[in-house]
Amino acid sequence: MLNSLPMFLLMIIYVKSMYEYDTKWGMAEPAAYTVASDSETTGEEKSSSFPEIAIGVDIGTSQCSVAVWNGSQVELLKNTRNQKMMRSYVTFKDDIPSGGVSSQLSHEHELLSGATIFNMKRLIGRVDTDPVVHSSKTLPFLVQTLDIGVRPFIAALVNNMWRSTTPEEVLAIFLVELRALAEAQLKRPIRNVVLTVPVSFSRFQLTRIERACAMAGLHVLRLMPEPTAVALLYGQQQQQASHDNMGSGSEKIALIFNMGAGYCDVAVTATAGGVSQIKSLAGSTIGGEDLLQNMMSHLLPDSESLFKSHGVKEIKLMGLLRVATQDAIHRLSSQTSVQVDVDLGDGLKICKVVDRDEFEEVNKKVFKKCESLIMQCLQDAKLEVEDVNDVIIVGGCSYVPKVKNLVTNIFKGKELYKGMNPLEAAVCGAAVEGAVASGINDPFGNLDLLTIQATPLAIGIRADGNNFVPVIPRNTTMPARKDVVFTTIRDNQTEALILVYEGEGKKAEENHLLGYFKIVGIPAAPKGVPEINVCMDIDASNVLRVLVGVVMPGSRQPAIPVMEVRMPTVDDGHGWCAESLNRTYGATLDLVTLQKKA
Repeated sequence: MLNSLPMFLLMIIYVKSMYEYDTKWGMAEPAAYTVASDSETTGEEKSSSFPEIAIGVDIGTSQCSVAVWNGSQVELLKNTRNQKMMRSYVTFKDDIPSGGVSSQLSHEHELLSGATIFNMKRLIGRVDTDPVVHSSKTLPFLVQTLDIGVRPFIAALVNNMWRSTTPEEVLAIFLVELRALAEAQLKRPIRNVVLTVPVSFSRFQLTRIERACAMAGLHVLRLMPEPTAVALLYGQQQQQASHDNMGSGSEKIALIFNMGAGYCDVAVTATAGGVSQIKSLAGSTIGGEDLLQNMMSHLLPDSESLFKSHGVKEIKLMGLLRVATQDAIHRLSSQTSVQVDVDLGDGLKICKVVDRDEFEEVNKKVFKKCESLIMQCLQDAKLEVEDVNDVIIVGGCSYVPKVKNLVTNIFKGKELYKGMNPLEAAVCGAAVEGAVASGINDPFGNLDLLTIQATPLAIGIRADGNNFVPVIPRNTTMPARKDVVFTTIRDNQTEALILVYEGEGKKAEENHLLGYFKIVGIPAAPKGVPEINVCMDIDASNVLRVLVGVVMPGSRQPAIPVMEVRMPTVDDGHGWCAESLNRTYGATLDLVTLQKKA
């Protein structure tokens, strides 16, 4: 069983990938390539007089790309098949797994044979009670849940045997191949990377992405929300336009709508003079995968019961239905109706004409959610649709007619921004950030850019009963440092339990538990007297620290040493942790918000 891929196996994959690229590109001998640790420096690095430029990587749910600043502009790197957009999958056919960067499937159905793992961006960092995980059970590989708040069991079917893996390991394998591709073309070692991530990713999911990068020998300089990367690219374009017009450029407001296969993100940015400030962010786990699964259920209403056993036969049937449905959706982008014909065997056939109106009706809840995200973002930014100068649609679903129509309808027919490729915008923004974060100077000022980011989710603690009390609200400009004062709920309460959550739910359990710790030694006093200051600090690198101090009235000095904890502290099983803490302590160590007298 492939319960975990050891680092030596990832090294083998890396060297194998380098060998493939060297022989195909006619470069150096494979023996010249070694895997250096983070502390090692090759001779090539020492002899270089230029700072190392980080690459930008956009690993989408279905497609992936890599780009780099080449000294004057962003360049997207191509694989040996001359592709800039590569499929996000890993196949476990052979002893050494291979991904969509270095290998090519002979047929679309091979992707759906059970040996190929994909959609990992939807699964990474999620537990088996998550609705997104349950919806992934229709994928043609094994996704097994126990519904107890732990990570799901994921496995590929190889030679009639289930071989287990994890989303982090699959992403690591894929990143190894991307790194090999970049090193072969740029002819230098690659260590630093800027990755794009969905807005709705929790901090726990971000740590999982960083772990996958570390397994692939990459150091993460930045994890950028996808619309933030697009905002940076937009800011660069506006700056270049103002230079061409010999002016400083006035402030422009842009709304960025990004919808890919797995996620939908929206951002409002204000840009002037190369500075882009994110005014608001909104995101959700809806995307092309939801459109696809809804249509599969529509074409075969009892598909869930048919595919429940996840045997070899069922996996093939899921693959056949998935391919046919995916093809129909793609054709509906350019046609008003399409014919769907798929033979699932045992006399089960689907022969149906599907028109665009039917497709939109089946997915009306998804499109309604898209509209609500846009309106939420505008409301949070305190803007009206008339205040927006440019509307930018990016991501794979930008080619779906309904998506374009709903956005243009909200903005009363306003023409969409045409200054960037919808599929390449995020990775180009990541590559620009890679150059800026690497300290690269551009004589023409093309990298004199700054993006002021915002917190996509609120961060706070459990208090006031079982409520979630935000300390840092959503859409707070980063870096940020905010505090809220709490107090005890019982007389002579000498301990307090600090449960740190992230999210938007009103109740604590509706949010994601980041960590917990106990404050001890609070001076005995009547309830409501001790002042327990909970301070949260997010630095420019998005590192979260929670500081808690206790002060008694009339004193300026802390009653006990200040506690400082870096979050998140919870790894796996955060659902279990929350339940265990509630079961053990209940509300005995809770706090309430201190209402200070005016």
